[in-house]
Amino acid sequence: MTGSPPKRDLLSVADLQGDLPSILERAAAMKRARSAGDLSPTRPGTNIAMIFEKASTRTRTSFEIAMNDLGGHAVYLSPKEMQLGRGETIADTARVLSRYVDAIVYRAYRRTDMAELARWATVPVINALDDREHPCQIVADLLTLRERWPEGFRGRRLAYIGDGNNVLNSLLLGSALVGLDLISATPTAYRPPRDLVETAERLARGTGAHLTFTDDPRAAARDADALYTDVWVSMGDEAEKEDREKAFSGYQINAELLARARPDAFVLHDLPAHRGQEITDEVMDGPRAAIWDQAENRLHAQKALLERLLRRR
Repeated sequence: MTGSPPKRDLLSVADLQGDLPSILERAAAMKRARSAGDLSPTRPGTNIAMIFEKASTRTRTSFEIAMNDLGGHAVYLSPKEMQLGRGETIADTARVLSRYVDAIVYRAYRRTDMAELARWATVPVINALDDREHPCQIVADLLTLRERWPEGFRGRRLAYIGDGNNVLNSLLLGSALVGLDLISATPTAYRPPRDLVETAERLARGTGAHLTFTDDPRAAARDADALYTDVWVSMGDEAEKEDREKAFSGYQINAELLARARPDAFVLHDLPAHRGQEITDEVMDGPRAAIWDQAENRLHAQKALLERLLRRR
């Protein structure tokens, strides 16, 4: 008699190697089905625990509704209301929650804590954001790009303008996995970590993706098929606010920068946005923004990921 298959964590976009195209296909099918009113549950009776150290709108809402659509239930846990807030170890928390739920969704300040939870949990741990990556966001982003480019990712050029943060880290890995060319415009001091770039470049060699880095936003935007930006001051970086705003002052997506992209190019932002800083109202509220489709797609991406990672009861 064989035992249960080993649990599968999603800590990095790289964990989806080999699966990402089929997950995107499934997310698109789930979106169509939901639009048609078909919410046939595929994971009834399953439960997830959601530990959120950082504030959230889209991540929390999309995971809760995704579990409801799948026929399961999500339990939200604030660290301030858990024994974690009174000194219980991450390992002990992981052991206990694994006896109750089918997966743990964790939004953490530190990757080291994410890895510790995954080490001790016997159920899948899903990274809902940490200081290194934001993998669930990038699955939604790629779903949005896939909708706009039904012929595929190859030959397309995505330009990311701004901070080399957790979003860009995951975007590099995701682009590498699907064969999408990505040019990143960041100040040199704010580029992604070298080890992650090396991983992305290794993955890109297998798909033909081209990953390029520059400190010139105008050069990055030239002839791009889409532009992507994020806030300049992420959660946890507030002490650097003044320095960051000064460093990124030339990295705003505005009408002038968008005009350098292809005529049919569109704009992405993972939200929340600091309007007037990394993006202007004119662009964000304009006809070339795909931002609201991108936000909606968090739900459909989350559903596909949960279905893939949760064992059927």
